[in-house]
Amino acid sequence: MNLLFYSYDAVFFGAFSIACITIVGLRPIASIIGLVDKPNIRKKHLGDIPLIGGIAIYFTILIATQLFLPKSQLINLYLISCSFMVLIGGLDDFYDVSAKVRLVAQLLIGSIMVQGAGYALYDMGNLFGFGNLYLGILALPVTLLAVATAINAFNMTDGIDGLVGVLGVITFSSLWVLFYWSNNVNLFTISAIFVAALTAFLLFNVGGLRRIFGKIFMGDAGSMMIGLSVIWLLVLGTQNGEVSFRPVTALWIIAIPLMDMFAVMHRRVKKGKSPLSADRDHLHHIFMRFGFSSNSALLFIGSLSIAMAGFGLAGEYYEIHEGLMMLVFVVIFIVYDYSFIHIWKLSRWFRK
Repeated sequence: MNLLFYSYDAVFFGAFSIACITIVGLRPIASIIGLVDKPNIRKKHLGDIPLIGGIAIYFTILIATQLFLPKSQLINLYLISCSFMVLIGGLDDFYDVSAKVRLVAQLLIGSIMVQGAGYALYDMGNLFGFGNLYLGILALPVTLLAVATAINAFNMTDGIDGLVGVLGVITFSSLWVLFYWSNNVNLFTISAIFVAALTAFLLFNVGGLRRIFGKIFMGDAGSMMIGLSVIWLLVLGTQNGEVSFRPVTALWIIAIPLMDMFAVMHRRVKKGKSPLSADRDHLHHIFMRFGFSSNSALLFIGSLSIAMAGFGLAGEYYEIHEGLMMLVFVVIFIVYDYSFIHIWKLSRWFRK
């Protein structure tokens, strides 16, 4: 086993320290340049909050990968894609870029992985019990679709304090475990860096450090970069002969963001709205409608995500049949989607 596995604490605390220092340094700059989130009809927070969490995580990844990983073209391409994603997210934080422009940018950035690095979802595993499903020429468009899906799934969860950070920690911790099991040192290290950086962010967002230094938000730059990084690690971990885990396991470790996004989009289409339109129809909004506090909603959704990811890890560890894992996932999503639509009706009655 590589020596790095015995010094993961150095990677974690090194990245954590970089993130904390970067956040403290960026906070006054954000106020000067106007990179702040202002309260409005959809945003009920008090005062202007710096949108620097994602940028701080980006700089942490940039610095920590240089310190803890060997130089490689693959890592460079990944960092380039992150740089473009943070740029688009930052512009969105400043100017509210339209959903269509964001989608085009996401697909172009996704092409760096597909065309530049040469990774795509060619093998979907034995999802239906008839042998592995190979996508062939469909691999490229399906991968780009998966990139846009992951980016927007995490971006859409950024609706209450700490949620995208907690879901990110759960996802990257799951990847940390999966890459540890498979002895994939480089991807293990990237996962650990993200867990450390997101832990630092949460301390400034919902933890005790916000009382000392002031509160910060993730911003679209951060939530979209998290989604992009997740799909990079999922594709790298399941494809091209370097398989660390099965593709079906990927669904379970991002289950809550994925299910919530598709359920919300389904509801928007049923209402005759664009699936990309902004609203307050997400899972965390349901909890708020029922009178839950932000912290209570965060705890409940985080617990659901841990349960889903834990089931996925158990399925991988005990080699539960991929077809069965897929069937259970689909059934849970159908129940989730049905409940999601009808619980909104109940929540409207509850508020009367």
